[in-house]
Amino acid sequence: MAELREKLQALYFGDDERARRFRYGLIVFDVVTIAIFLVSSVAGEQWWMIPLDLAIACVLIMDFAARLYAERERLRYLLSFTTAADVVVIVSLLLPFFVENLAFLRIARALRLLRSYHLLRDLRADSPWFRRNEDIVQRTVNLGVFIFIVTSVVYVTQHLINPQISNYVDALYFTITTLTTTGFGDITLRTPGGRLLAVLIMVVGVGLFLRLLQAIFRPSKVRHECPDCGLLVHDVDAIHCKHCGRLIHIPTEGAS
Repeated sequence: MAELREKLQALYFGDDERARRFRYGLIVFDVVTIAIFLVSSVAGEQWWMIPLDLAIACVLIMDFAARLYAERERLRYLLSFTTAADVVVIVSLLLPFFVENLAFLRIARALRLLRSYHLLRDLRADSPWFRRNEDIVQRTVNLGVFIFIVTSVVYVTQHLINPQISNYVDALYFTITTLTTTGFGDITLRTPGGRLLAVLIMVVGVGLFLRLLQAIFRPSKVRHECPDCGLLVHDVDAIHCKHCGRLIHIPTEGAS
């Protein structure tokens, strides 16, 4: 058993090529499961959905058990938000009655993997493009996951009671038009609960959406390593390093 645990720790936390391929394989698996879910939400009820979800759940359970066994700090892992999200995803796949609603939380798993320290380390080591664009990639993923989460709330709460939102695409369309304040009005939330949800999206969601867009296109921080103290992140208009006071030269295109 000790040998098995060492092998699992090498796969989940190791630095060799085999471990990196294994972790990239987990990413591919999560992307595929999200794609399957999106396709199935448009296809409607099909006979193959429940067997497929059960198969995916089995893989997730094995992954969860293996990672838990390999963890050195198991209590910390069990109490983490990402672990709770994984548990909800597995439960949603095992309970067909709830699968249509809770399966949207599979997206949270993709966010966990991209946020993983080991995955970021792998991408930094293997991809010069990622090293140059790491901040933009992470911010773009944050924006995408935020849109998916808001869309999932709209779909879960409305698709059974609102004929205008019959699939995920309808919910995504409504979400984007609301977040961008376009508001064509061809899809509306009619019930009192739906209208309260629309108000919440407009009051809270629009602000967060704009902040995420700003973080991508007009970031307040930039990566520029200070030669003396090694501080990596500075204000866009910084002239001196906040840690050591050294004069720094951050490339800029000037004021707009």
